[in-house]
Amino acid sequence: MQRNLGQAFSTLLLALTPMLGGCLGHTRVVPKTRVASVVMGASLDQLVKQIDTRYNAIQTMNALIEISGISGGALQGEVKESVSFGGYLFIRKPEDIRIYLKVPFVSSLAMDMTSDGKNFKLYIPSKHKFVVGTNQVTTPSKNGLENLRPDVFFDSLLIHGVGDDELVSMTLDTHVVDNSAVKKGDLIEEPEYQLSILAKPKGTEVHTLRVIHIDRANLLPYKQEIYDDSGQIVTRSLYSNFQMFGDIQYPTRIQIERPLDHYGLNLNITKLQFNQKLEDDQFDMPTPEGVPVQKME
Repeated sequence: MQRNLGQAFSTLLLALTPMLGGCLGHTRVVPKTRVASVVMGASLDQLVKQIDTRYNAIQTMNALIEISGISGGALQGEVKESVSFGGYLFIRKPEDIRIYLKVPFVSSLAMDMTSDGKNFKLYIPSKHKFVVGTNQVTTPSKNGLENLRPDVFFDSLLIHGVGDDELVSMTLDTHVVDNSAVKKGDLIEEPEYQLSILAKPKGTEVHTLRVIHIDRANLLPYKQEIYDDSGQIVTRSLYSNFQMFGDIQYPTRIQIERPLDHYGLNLNITKLQFNQKLEDDQFDMPTPEGVPVQKME
């Protein structure tokens, strides 16, 4: 009986083949995708060493930056991008960071934020607002921007190496790059390495901390995804326009996405110096006189 059914099904397929592949079908044009012309190879050990070396080579950062905010998305049906604010960025390991932004055209202070890795301070003069709190969000706000903490910048700007208490695995995949600005309708399928950084298992549970995507055209990271304890992506960082600063190759355009909070940041670096001495007072922000202090959890 099963054999007869199988023969009948085969006969039906043969009968339908001309119709499925010919008269009753239709053809539509899709963007042409070509394979990348340059593909580099590396072992897991080599890639981990490269990430560790780049991270360890940077002790301080002193940068001129431009930042614009992006809010909305598919759920809201629109995307809004703010005007671009210019300013300064200072980073000093292990976890000091300060971001100072100016109002466009008038150059007055728009925002000043500093953190020592555990606590942060934020001053917004236009709102007569001075906020202090911990870097850990304990009570998420419905306003996604209020969930922004300095470590989002720190972790996005410096791709951390693999810690002693972490595991790493490597997989291979591809991603499509839009090259239409150079050649109309041209898409390139580029191979990539994906390095998954995992917390050492407790019992049988394994938790993904980060995934670093490395483009095999140049062996440079073009994307990093950071996960929370429930396995959701909380921060996605995209890297492009790499340039040499001394002997360190670093991206001058970084896009930070916060998918759960439905906002993002575009950060462009216009000037950058590594490993200059930064003083303690460059990370110190006294409480502005006459401004009430607000605590944020």
